[in-house]
Amino acid sequence: MHWVTIIIVGLAANLDNLGIGLAYGVKDTRIPILSNIIIAFISMTFTYFAVIAGGTLSEYISPNMANYVGSSLLCVIGLWTLFSKRLTNPEPFKNPELIDWDDNHVISWREAIYLGLILSLNCMASGLGIGANGISALWTVLSIGFFSLVTIGIGSHFGYLLNKTFIGKYSTSISGWLLIIIGLYEMLV
Repeated sequence: MHWVTIIIVGLAANLDNLGIGLAYGVKDTRIPILSNIIIAFISMTFTYFAVIAGGTLSEYISPNMANYVGSSLLCVIGLWTLFSKRLTNPEPFKNPELIDWDDNHVISWREAIYLGLILSLNCMASGLGIGANGISALWTVLSIGFFSLVTIGIGSHFGYLLNKTFIGKYSTSISGWLLIIIGLYEMLV
C-alpha cells in the first residue's frame, strides 16, 4: 500500500484548509466542530467519487499507462495549484469573512456547506490522480477527512500566530509542490 502517498495527499489537499482556518482565526471567526465536520465530509465525498472515476479510467488502459497518467495528472494539478494562485485569487480566499453571511463571526453549518464545496475542489482533483494510480479510495478518503478536520481546527485555533509562519503564508505553494513530488514519486515506484 502507498501509505506515504496517502498521507501526503491528505495533507497537500488540505493545506488550503489551513490557510482558510488561519484567515478565520485572524478575523476572530469561529469554525465550530459541526461546521468543520461538514467541510471534511464534503471533501471526503468529492474525493471518493474522484478516486472512483480515476480508478475507472485506469481500467481502460494498461496498469503502467494508468500509473503514468495518474502521476502526470498529479504533477499537472500541482503546477496548476502553483500558477493558479498567481493568476487568480478567488474572493473567499482573499476575504474569507465574506462567507460569514450573517456577520456573527461563526461559520454556521449552511456557510460550511459553501466553504466545503470551495475547498473540496483541490481534493477532487487530487483524488482523480490517486484513483488512476490505483491507490486505495478508502484510505485516501479517510486521510483527506482527517487532515481536513486537523488543518481547519489548527488553523482557526492558532490563526494569528500561524498566519505569520512560512506554512501560513505559502500553504498553496507548498500544496502544489507536494502534489508534484507525489506525482514524480509515483512515476518512479
